Amino acid sequence: MAKKISTDSQSHISPFEQIKKINPQTGDEFWSSRDFAAVLGYADYRNFEDVIEKAKLACKNSGHNLEDHFGEVTDMIALGKGAKRPVKTILMSRYACYLAIQNADPRKEIVALGQTYFAVQTRKQELAEQQLIEADRRLLLRDELRQHNSKLADAAKDAGVTEPIDYAIFQNHGYRGLYNGLDQAGIHRRKGLKKSQKILDHMGSAEMAANLFRATQAEEKLRRDKVQGKAAANATHFAVGAKVRQTIKELGGTMPEDLPTSDSIKKLETKHSKQIGSTDASEEKED
Repeated sequence: MAKKISTDSQSHISPFEQIKKINPQTGDEFWSSRDFAAVLGYADYRNFEDVIEKAKLACKNSGHNLEDHFGEVTDMIALGKGAKRPVKTILMSRYACYLAIQNADPRKEIVALGQTYFAVQTRKQELAEQQLIEADRRLLLRDELRQHNSKLADAAKDAGVTEPIDYAIFQNHGYRGLYNGLDQAGIHRRKGLKKSQKILDHMGSAEMAANLFRATQAEEKLRRDKVQGKAAANATHFAVGAKVRQTIKELGGTMPEDLPTSDSIKKLETKHSKQIGSTDASEEKED
C-alpha cells in the first residue's frame, strides 16, 4: 500500500519533505516526478510531463546542466494480479523541483505552498554553498599569505629591516598605505577586534586577497629596486599599499577597512584539520 502523504497546510511536516529521498551512495537528495505529481494533485501523470518539459527548458536557459537535475529512470508499477508495467520516471534535484513548481498549475493551493517551500529551501542551499566557497577561499588565501609574509620579511631583512620593532613599523607602513592611514592598532579599533585577536585571522577572502597582493608586490619591489635602508623600505611598503588601494578604488571595490569582520579562521582551520585527519584514517583503513 502506498504511503499516505498529508497535503494539509497545517501539517508540521511539508508534503514535499515527506516524499524526499536520499541516494544511499552519494547522500544527495532527490524527488520522484511521479510522487511529486501525486502530491500536486495531477491525477493524469501525462499532464505533469508538460510541467517537467517547461522546467527542463528553464533549467537549460539558466545555464545549468540538465543531467545534473533531471535523471530519467524506468520504474515498474503494479497493475493487479501480480502484473507490472515499466514507466518512465524523472528523478529531480531540489532545483529541478523549484523550476517544476514554478510551472505547475497555480490554481492548486498545494502549488502555492510548494513555491514557498522550494524558494526558501533553494535559497538556504545557495547560502550554504556560498559559505562553503568563502570558507575554502579564506583557508587557501590565509595559507598563501603566511608564505608570502615570510618572503616579505626576508626581503625586508635584506633591505636593512632587521630588528622586530623595525619590522613592526615596516608592516604598519604597508597597512597605512592600504587602509587609508590606519595602522595595526587603528585597524583593530575599526574592525572591533580585541587586542589578542590577529587582523589576518578575521579577514574575509576579499580583504585577504588585497593584503596578499600588497605582500607579493612589496616583496617584488624591494628586491627589484634593490631597496636599502629602513626608511626606504618603509616608504616602498607604504607606496605599494597605497597603489593596491587605488586599484581597488578604480575597480569600484569596497575599501578594506569597510569590509565586514569574519569569524576567526582558526575555527575553519581546526575543522579542516579534523576532516583531513578523518580522511587519512579512512584511507589507511582501506589500505
